[in-house]
Amino acid sequence: MAAVLIAILGAVFASNPPGGLPVPPNKAMDSVHVILETEAGDIEVQLETKKAPITSADFLKYVDGKFYDGGLFHRTVKPDNQPGDKIRIEVIQGGSNPKREKEGWPPIKLERTTLTKLEHKDGTISMARDGPDTATSDFFICIGDQPSLDFGGQRNPDGQGFAAFGKVVKGMDVVKKIQASPAEGQKVTPPIKILKARRKASPVF
Repeated sequence: MAAVLIAILGAVFASNPPGGLPVPPNKAMDSVHVILETEAGDIEVQLETKKAPITSADFLKYVDGKFYDGGLFHRTVKPDNQPGDKIRIEVIQGGSNPKREKEGWPPIKLERTTLTKLEHKDGTISMARDGPDTATSDFFICIGDQPSLDFGGQRNPDGQGFAAFGKVVKGMDVVKKIQASPAEGQKVTPPIKILKARRKASPVF
């Protein structure tokens, strides 16, 4: 009987420590932070795992599978290197390790911005794609607000927009440095290596 009482009291104190304050909830459920370590510096992104669960889960599979270790930022899009486009944007694009391009997972369903309510603002991270439901591991980061990449925007002829799933919280200076890198057209030459991609440990309460 005494052992049962001790167990009950232990459970009560675990959920309500002395002072009457409840244990703070784990906030990691709504977002996950990922750090991209690159040759140009570190970029920390916050993934909106609750608002864009499909896209965030896809990106995290590639992070956890170490596909971005040895990956590349290979594309820079600036106002002066897209002469054939009436709607111009500013982004940098990265992808997984080229040696692993035959690995990975099938394309994912497009989470439109009308569903997620995540717009393409300055620092937004989003998935690159061709047609709808074709995104795999390539992603891009916006420099400045890019409304033409939202649903209904005219950057892509199908008007479906792209799947935004988070934002840069540290390292926009690194993003801009990569955008300003030497390039042949939109191809970063040489590409900027992603040395490592990892989840940032959640704080313990």
